[in-house]
Amino acid sequence: MWSNFLLVILLIICVITDLRKRKIYNDVLLPFLLASWVLHAFTSGLPGLIEALLGTLVGLGILLIPYLLGGMGAGDVKLLAVIGGIKGIEFVLMASLYMALTGGIIAIFVILFRKGFLKKTMYLLYGLRHGMGLSLLEDKDTMKSSFPYGVAIAAGAFYQIFFPGILPL
Repeated sequence: MWSNFLLVILLIICVITDLRKRKIYNDVLLPFLLASWVLHAFTSGLPGLIEALLGTLVGLGILLIPYLLGGMGAGDVKLLAVIGGIKGIEFVLMASLYMALTGGIIAIFVILFRKGFLKKTMYLLYGLRHGMGLSLLEDKDTMKSSFPYGVAIAAGAFYQIFFPGILPL
């Protein structure tokens, strides 16, 4: 199916740029979005175009609030919108669920492998055992740490492409 091919190419490009430069470029996203709208209109007519437009809006809406709160980059929001434009509403909703699960797992690994985490955890456990309240996240660097979320978005989309309907919802 053309939409899977288009999406896989988009995801590969975006993961590479997100890992290397921590950016997802509009120069990549816009042509894929326009191509998806044109291809949907050409292959399915007006209903296909409407589905693509609604998928774009749903994809945009999913990450808009985290972006407005400062927890997400604009490129990540636009990438999910383009995914919705390429594959439609149902796909982007399921992919975003897998994206959230993947993002949570990646975040746990980022925290676990953060410098000094084990030492702080030991101090916290010792302090709790002896009735002292110690904060595990005292330094602001840990709270500001981030990772390229485009990887989690791509993983969610890949999972939905290759294993649709596996998660029992």
